[in-house]
Amino acid sequence: MGATTGRCMCGAVRFTAGQIGDYGICHCDACRRWTGSALHAVTVPEAEMRIDAGGDAIGTIRSSGWASRSFCTRCGAPLWYRLDHGTDGAGDFEVAIGLLERVEVPLEREIFVDRKPDCYEIAGDHPRLTEEETWARFGPKSADA
Repeated sequence: MGATTGRCMCGAVRFTAGQIGDYGICHCDACRRWTGSALHAVTVPEAEMRIDAGGDAIGTIRSSGWASRSFCTRCGAPLWYRLDHGTDGAGDFEVAIGLLERVEVPLEREIFVDRKPDCYEIAGDHPRLTEEETWARFGPKSADA
């Protein structure tokens, strides 16, 4: 998919995603607490992300030794998760899909499915990785932990 624009709820933070990658859903405890549900996100390579407005309204917290999460400091909307391996401001962006103006990508996977509440299911034929499978495939290496 080509470039698309996005913004937070109040519009203070605006950005352009030059390229959209995989769409995935994360059910881990941290994502559920951060968003109030599962994180639905698309990957935007670091070199393909441009902040168009509101850079001063982006707050970032280090949520683990290997990742950070950003949000709008004005409206509180979650913006993106970055697997940065402990280096602030590094790594591809996992952008909350609801922020984007136009998204036309299929769901590639769900991760941490054994952490998902039992009250809903995501339809479709796609990989569903357990916590153990997710860590094995995407988790930080021992030096990152």
